[in-house]
Amino acid sequence: MARELVQPAFVLVRPQMGENIGAAARAMWNFGLERMRVVSPRDGWPNSKAVAMASGAGRLLDEAGLFATTAEAVADCTHVFATTARGRGLTKPVMTPERAMAAAREMIAAGERVAVLFGPERAGLENADVALASTIVSVPVNPAFPSLNLAQCVLLTAYEWHRGQADVPPERMELARTELATRLEVEKLGDHYEERLEEAGFFFPPAKAPGMKLNLRNLWSRMPLTRADVQLLHGIMRQMVRWKERGE
Repeated sequence: MARELVQPAFVLVRPQMGENIGAAARAMWNFGLERMRVVSPRDGWPNSKAVAMASGAGRLLDEAGLFATTAEAVADCTHVFATTARGRGLTKPVMTPERAMAAAREMIAAGERVAVLFGPERAGLENADVALASTIVSVPVNPAFPSLNLAQCVLLTAYEWHRGQADVPPERMELARTELATRLEVEKLGDHYEERLEEAGFFFPPAKAPGMKLNLRNLWSRMPLTRADVQLLHGIMRQMVRWKERGE
């Protein structure tokens, strides 16, 4: 019961292949969704192919609700979203999966019960199914090829639900057994290179030397160097100097 209060139900309407039901279960569980409802599956229920494809998400199938009609599957819901890739001639708001799942979070936080309908593989939801929904969810795909596999559509929607729930930064640096270099370490690296390049006559002509040094310092400062990077660059310069000295 607790799960019902904090997440939407994903309703698979008349799914045709057990493999797709299992793949949908995996997609849901990847993003922390557990409330699956199945409406009149073509090959009966339970379905061994669905279980095999679900792999570690088999519990979702064990706990899934089985319904004879779409109306019965959403009878306890206060807001229903219907996923579809084609126009239906019905006056309804149309949202992207991102906006729809944001709206679903707001509704659920306010105490509403929310469901999302996904149609069968061959032709999608029928108009009678869509008419039960308050809102249409449409994925902005290539208009020349708008068809999505059932599990793909579930995955996209589940991802958008989870993206709004999880506090995950959009970008991070993966440090492999090291840490970012301090400003002092980067400054010392700049000193090392500037000194050796000065000895090699790199900063020429003299009138351009200040600007060249400034650009080199700026190069180091804008690079996300790790301590391992700094050590490596120091080592490269030292070895180049030793190689030159051996050659003289």
